Amino acid sequence: MNYDKLVNPVVDKLAPSGIRKFFDVVNMMENAISLGVGEPDFVTPWTIREAGIYSLESGKTYYTANSGLLELRQEIANYTKRKYGVDYDPADQILVTVGGSEAIDAMIRAIVCPGDEVLIPEPSFVCYKPLTEMAGGIPVTIETKEKDAFRLMPDQLREKITDKTKLLILPYPNNPTGGVMSKADMEAIAEVLEGTDIMVLSDEIYGELRYGEEKHVPFSAIKGMYDRTVVVNGFSKAFAMTGWRLGYAMGPAKIIGLMTKIHQYGIMSSPTTSQFAAIEALRSCDRDVEDMCREYNYRRRVIVDGFREMGLSCFEPYGAFYVFPCIKKTGMSSEEFCNKLLQEEKVAVVPGNAFGECGEGFIRCSYAYSVENIEEALRRIARFVSKYIDR
Repeated sequence: MNYDKLVNPVVDKLAPSGIRKFFDVVNMMENAISLGVGEPDFVTPWTIREAGIYSLESGKTYYTANSGLLELRQEIANYTKRKYGVDYDPADQILVTVGGSEAIDAMIRAIVCPGDEVLIPEPSFVCYKPLTEMAGGIPVTIETKEKDAFRLMPDQLREKITDKTKLLILPYPNNPTGGVMSKADMEAIAEVLEGTDIMVLSDEIYGELRYGEEKHVPFSAIKGMYDRTVVVNGFSKAFAMTGWRLGYAMGPAKIIGLMTKIHQYGIMSSPTTSQFAAIEALRSCDRDVEDMCREYNYRRRVIVDGFREMGLSCFEPYGAFYVFPCIKKTGMSSEEFCNKLLQEEKVAVVPGNAFGECGEGFIRCSYAYSVENIEEALRRIARFVSKYIDR
C-alpha cells in the first residue's frame, strides 16, 4: 500500500506541535521539572466535581442538544452579561464545544474558503495556522514585538489587509507571551476594521487570568464589533477543568449556526457530565477563580524576578500564566537552548519559535506550577545560563 498517494498532502506537511515534543520527553526523565505545559496545577474545585458526580449518579448520561444543554447556554449568557455587560441569546448565539480548540476550528471552517487570507498575530498559540491551512485558507502572520508589549498595532494590521482577507484572529490575553490588549488598544484595531467585511475570532480563553488594574474586555464589547466577532472561551484555564474538555463560542446567529452544523456532524454533542459541572462552575465559583488568579499573580512575580536576576530580560506579562524571557544573550537558538537545558539540568521549557518564527530567541515558561517547582526550576536554569552569558 502506497500511503504517500493516499494521504492528504496538506495534513502530511503539517509539523507536530512544538509544545508536546518536550512534554513527552520530560515524562520519561527521572527528577525532571517541566514548565512546559499550560495546565493549571489546581484540582478542579470540589463544588464543580460534585456537580459532575451527581449528574452521573442521577443517570444523566445521555446526549444533549447539539448546541449544548440549554441550561448551560443560559448560564454562559448570564455569566457574560454579569462579568462583561455583553448580551448573547442562548437559543442561537452560543455553541458548547469540546474545548476552546474545537470552537476555533469550527469558526475557521465555517467562513474560510480556499484562497482566503487569515491574519494571525504572532507569537501565538500553535493551532491557528494549521487549522487555517486545513480549511484551505492562507495564514498571513503579523509579527508583534516586545517593544510594543506584544500587542497588535493598528498600522501593522492595516498593512496586511488585502481584498482576500476574510478573518482576523485576536489571541489576547496571549499564549505564549502573556501580553494583553487594553480597551483603547482594541478600539484602535476596531477603527482599522471599520468599512471592511473582515470577521474576528477573539480567543479569550485566558480572559479571567488578567493582572493589574485594568480588567479584561471582550472584543465584541467594542463599538461596532459585536456583529463581526466570534468570542471563543472555555473552562480549562480559569476553572482548572482541562480534562473536562469543554469550551464555547459566542457570536452572530448566522455564524454560530454554521459552526453548529460542523459540530453536529463531527462531534454530535459535548460531554454531558462536563456540561452539568460547568453549570455549577459559572453559578458559584467566582471566588475559586479569584483565589487561583491571586496565586498565579504571586507566581508571576516569582518567575519574572527570577529570570531578571539571572541576567535574562523578561517581558512583564499581564495575562494568562506564561512568561516569555529572551535568551539571545546565551548565543543559542531557542531549540538549542531548550534541548541543552533539558539534558543538562532536566528542566523542560518550550522554544519560542514553536509559536511562530518571530518567537526565535525566546522561550515560553508556564507558571501554572507550584512555587516549589518554579523556584527549583529557576535555580537550575540560572546555573545553566551562568555557563553561557557574561554577567
